[in-house]
Order: sequence, then C-alpha cells, then structure tokens
Amino acid sequence: MGVAPSVTDTAIPSLSVLDLVPVRTGQSSAHAVASSMALAQRADELGYRRYWFAEHHNMAAVASTTPPVLISAAASRTSRIRLGSGGVMLPNHAPLIVAEQFAALEALAPGRIDLGLGRAPGSDPVITQLLRRSGTTSEAQEFPQNVQEIMEIMSPDGASFSFSNGGTYESRATPAATASPEVWLLGSSDFSARLAAQLGLPYVFANHFGAPGLEQAMTLYRETYQPSERHPRPQSFLTANVSVAPTEEEAHQRALPMLRQFARMRTNAPMRPLETIEEVLAAPSEGAEAQALEQVRSSWFIGTPEQVAPRLREFAAASGVDEIMVSGSLGAYESEPLDEPTGNAQTLQLLAEAMFTV
Repeated sequence: MGVAPSVTDTAIPSLSVLDLVPVRTGQSSAHAVASSMALAQRADELGYRRYWFAEHHNMAAVASTTPPVLISAAASRTSRIRLGSGGVMLPNHAPLIVAEQFAALEALAPGRIDLGLGRAPGSDPVITQLLRRSGTTSEAQEFPQNVQEIMEIMSPDGASFSFSNGGTYESRATPAATASPEVWLLGSSDFSARLAAQLGLPYVFANHFGAPGLEQAMTLYRETYQPSERHPRPQSFLTANVSVAPTEEEAHQRALPMLRQFARMRTNAPMRPLETIEEVLAAPSEGAEAQALEQVRSSWFIGTPEQVAPRLREFAAASGVDEIMVSGSLGAYESEPLDEPTGNAQTLQLLAEAMFTV
C-alpha cells in the first residue's frame, strides 16, 4: 500500500520522477528498460504525482530515446500516476507526429498524460540530421508556432489551416478526442519561461542540469503570466537530483556514477555507460574532472531521509512550488540485479516515507 501527500498540508510538496533510463556497465537496453518500468510501478504505488521520460539520443548511458514508447509501456503497468515526457525535443519532430502520438496516449490512459516540450535537440548535430530535421536556428525560432499547432491539433475540435488561395484544411490528431494531454514547456533560460507565460501554460525549469538563472526564470514566468482557460494561474515545479539511503555514506556512493557523468560532460571527456559504484571508487576522479564533480555535487540533495527531506521542503518553499521532480539515475553495486532499480527504488521509498503523511 502506498503513501500519499496530505491534501491539507501545503508545506509538504508532492513528489514526481524524471527518468533517463540509465544504462550501466554490463546492462543491456532491455535490462535498463525493465528496471525503469519497475521503478514507474513503484512510484505509482508510493503516491508519486507524475513520472516523466527524457529524450536523449546516441548516449552510451541513456536509453530514453523515445518518450512516447516508454510512456505507453509504463501506462500498461500503472493505474494512477501521470505519465509524460520531460521532454519531447520539438526541433527533432514534426508537430503533427507529436500531436498524433500524444493524442493516442491520452486515449490509452485518459487524464494521465503530460506532454513536456523542449526547444533543444537533445543530442549532437549529426543525430539531429538523422532525425530528418535540420535543427537550425530558424527552426528553433519556429518553436512558439509549433507548440500552438500541437495544442490545436490535439484538441477535440482540431485545427484549421488556411491556404493563400483562401481554402482551409481541417486536421485532428485523432478522430474523436474527448480531451487532450496537459502541455508543459521546459527550459533552462528565459525563453521558455516567457513563452509559457504568454501562452498560459505550465512551466518547468530544468534545475537538475545545474544551470544558473532559476530565480530569474521563475520570477519572469509568474510576473508576466497570462491566464488561460485551462490554467487560470501559473503552474510550475522544479527538478532536483536526489540520492537517499539508510546511511549518508551509501547515499554519496549511489550518487557518484552520475556525478562523474555530469563532470565528464562539463570537461568534454568521452561518455560511456554509467559506471558501477565499485568502478568509480576504484578510480577516483582527478584534476579538472574532480573539481567539476564537486561543483555538481553541491547542487544535489544527498543523505539520509532525515537529512534530505527538510532540505527539499525548504527548497520547494523558497521556490514557491508544491512539487519536486526527483532526477536521480543513481548508481548500482556490482552485485545488484541488472533489471531492477535497487538504488532508485530505495530513494523513492525512503523519500516518500520521510516527506508524505499516511
């Protein structure tokens, strides 16, 4: 039996999950996906609000390349939790394809689908070309129009496109929709915050990347927000990298493999599958990589449940949000099963027990 947030205690933020479907040493993609599906089921049981899959391409440590496929699989294994993309990288896809995929998901799991949209490609220029989109600056500038097209095509009434000769063309993502997914804009700069406010949409700042500008983006979003019919008030939550374990030592060890991945990205080192905890401990980071690792670690929430829960509550209160999306992708010990989310499931369990009321 799961636990859930008290509806009367606004000081307790809801919890959600962002999943990159991490692939560690010795794992196959099948192992990694099976592990993520088990984690989605556990999050559903524990009362987490939503579970989102990221979109990244051609990365040795990330199997989350197709959010709609993973959302569909998770929908068949869960009953309550909202499922979504964190996010679909719109420069990679035609708006109609995105609208059709998520309209189908809404029909599959009514009232449980979120469509998070991002403006970045989520990979390198070669992969962007292979995805059959140019990924140019001009396409990024088309992002606002593409977002609006997707929302219109997914709506029960569909969209009407006008031609220069005066004709029109009607388009619907699915023949007889009764509702549409909830659209969120994602970003780590002022651009998406400003656009979300202009369109009256929910907004998420990608805080787990450790990018600066959180306070500025959130203030801009709230102060310039234009109410919409579906969202009369601004709505947002924040992502946070979290590692919780019975002991502080284990929590820090669980965080090490992903911390090293972030450090390697910052120092332009080659990427490889997520190391096991033993691999990291046997060859500690040095020099610039060690410095980058410590910089990344400073923004994480690491420790026992008693240490982390108060910090997350304070973080949510200071940021004015009622929800935190946990992004861990935590490391595993070599003895742990390849198809089970041992460390991540432990974090979700301990965090729920520490922060939720029965």
